[in-house]
Amino acid sequence: MSPAGRTLSADVIAALTYWPGSIGPGRKFPPDPVDLTVLPSFFTGLLQDLPWWNRDWKVTDVEPGLPVEVASDHVSSVTRFTEVSVPGTVCSDSGETLPFVAKVRFAGDQLIRFQAKIGDVVVGPAQTPAGRLEPHPFAGVFTRLMTLRGIQVRDMAMETGRAMSTIHMLRSGRLNPHPVLVKDVAAVLHMSQADVTAIAGLDDNTR
Repeated sequence: MSPAGRTLSADVIAALTYWPGSIGPGRKFPPDPVDLTVLPSFFTGLLQDLPWWNRDWKVTDVEPGLPVEVASDHVSSVTRFTEVSVPGTVCSDSGETLPFVAKVRFAGDQLIRFQAKIGDVVVGPAQTPAGRLEPHPFAGVFTRLMTLRGIQVRDMAMETGRAMSTIHMLRSGRLNPHPVLVKDVAAVLHMSQADVTAIAGLDDNTR
């Protein structure tokens, strides 16, 4: 699901940036009303680009979005992107409905990322090519922490008493972190076990 590079119309940008519940520097409050009716067809079009999407289901209504990140060059909040969460509803031709939430990231008039939550299912962009396993989210953070500390794979393996292949799999996301492994790598990273456990997405009930 990669809509990157799609050009957004001025009407869609206006609707995505209509935030009547948000006060921010340089933004008029309350904002002037805009036409939100352009968004259901916009989101439906993105979903229908998916080859497996059931075209009986369409986004039928949306509410004003909530800004998650706002493009700015201010010294305290420099960011290139705007990301907004837009709630709404999808409806089938037979009248069934499900709650819908879109998360849209864009820069200028270019769409960067689109994620949709339909009911309790999240549909979003993959990190790997089609047909390949998605990496565990801990992989990227673990790799970055090792790099920042100048820790080589061989050193991490020796210090934790693991094979180098284990560390490589943890870094690539092909191995899920577990509490004992997290405890060992935390010591080598000079971090608390609790911090690394939280970063790895584990909890006290994880075995």
